[in-house]
Amino acid sequence: MNYLAHLFLAQPTAESCFGNLLGDFMRGVRPQDFSPPVRQGLANHRLVDRETDAHTQVLACKALFSPTRRRFAGIIVDIVFDHFLIRHWSQFSAVPFDAFCQQRYTLLQQQIPAMPASMQRTVTGMVEHEWLKVYGQLDGVSRALDNTAARIRFRHQFAGSIDEVLQHYTTLESAFLAFFPDLARTVAHQNLEISVSAG
Repeated sequence: MNYLAHLFLAQPTAESCFGNLLGDFMRGVRPQDFSPPVRQGLANHRLVDRETDAHTQVLACKALFSPTRRRFAGIIVDIVFDHFLIRHWSQFSAVPFDAFCQQRYTLLQQQIPAMPASMQRTVTGMVEHEWLKVYGQLDGVSRALDNTAARIRFRHQFAGSIDEVLQHYTTLESAFLAFFPDLARTVAHQNLEISVSAG
């Protein structure tokens, strides 16, 4: 899953939000260097990723994409699912979306000094430019996908993938709505951070 979903499935504490994003910034990092609450958040991040990668709805979504883009299908689905989480926010949280984002930004800022350097840069940009809201509109999804494509150093045909997202939009949305409640229940059942909190 992408940043928004990981933060949604985190506890409303600074350490949990840090740990639940840390999984994307582990190169050269040792988990034992962090506090137990941060490591619990990291464990939750890894659980979310494992369950997402193995879920039948997600596997079916990845298969929708053309052979030239299928190697990037996981990235595309992660970003698009954040879009659908925003689109259907009130189904999953009683906390207004804007309020949730501000809460999470505030919590993340408290932990920036403890983050790996690459994560510090990313989280600082996320907070300053309010990245979480970007996924709410399809033009923001398109920019996020193309920005990701631009960071890939080998030749590829990832750019312009929003066209395939639009082609399969309804199917992707239905898959998200079937998948995300399953994921939230699994996280709650595993109980790695006491309980899932929506805000």
